[in-house]
Amino acid sequence: MTTKVKTSSEILALRESGKMLATVLQLLSKQCQPGISTKQLADFAAKELTNLGGQPSFLGYEGFPDVICISLNDEVVHGIPSPQRLLADGDIVGLDFGVTYRGMITDGAISVIVGSGKEETRKLVQLTEQSLYAAINVVHDKIRVGDIGAAVESVIRPHHYGIVRDLVGHGVGHELHEDPNIPNYGRKNTGPWLLAGMTIAIEPMITLGSEKVYMTDDGWTIKTIDGSWSAHFEHTILILKDGAEILTKV
Repeated sequence: MTTKVKTSSEILALRESGKMLATVLQLLSKQCQPGISTKQLADFAAKELTNLGGQPSFLGYEGFPDVICISLNDEVVHGIPSPQRLLADGDIVGLDFGVTYRGMITDGAISVIVGSGKEETRKLVQLTEQSLYAAINVVHDKIRVGDIGAAVESVIRPHHYGIVRDLVGHGVGHELHEDPNIPNYGRKNTGPWLLAGMTIAIEPMITLGSEKVYMTDDGWTIKTIDGSWSAHFEHTILILKDGAEILTKV
């Protein structure tokens, strides 16, 4: 379905959903320490969300087996939590989470470096997050999708990082993935129009090397084809007449 202009009651539910999501990710980021397993992190997220009164949007979605996607290093997105995957100092940990509250869904992601990390990974994470906010800052009523992708590119291209093209942002709200797609590349004044009251998820996925990716044998995890490390940030936003409201923040 194409994302719809939301009613006032739906927006209230989305705000609550997004606040829960951001709260869990904030708490979870502090748990990203050497030696903890990705499954322990997922179980922590599930417990905290239950305490807040939300439901996990990812669990069972097209068969996904857990409440959160946790991806390490060259895993771009959709990593399945496992008791065998232990965090190590310097890892980039992608935490991608979805929350349903009163039937409304928000989607958000952050990337966390375990310990201090290398300078190149710190820079990658910093610029990926910067590109997300650059995209959010151009949003307003009657913007076109190409303007959002162009804003991401304006931050990333000068650094010659890979912008993953096979994975994109999307509409969100009544369903986890709604039309239109929101690529992280594009030309200004092109693509579908977006209107005030719509909700979308913008999510740059950036690599230190090639933009090309592949799916692993588990049927979910997406990795870089050249083994380069990646970062991922995402916010669900409400489009306003003269800007955007970030729903997935505390």
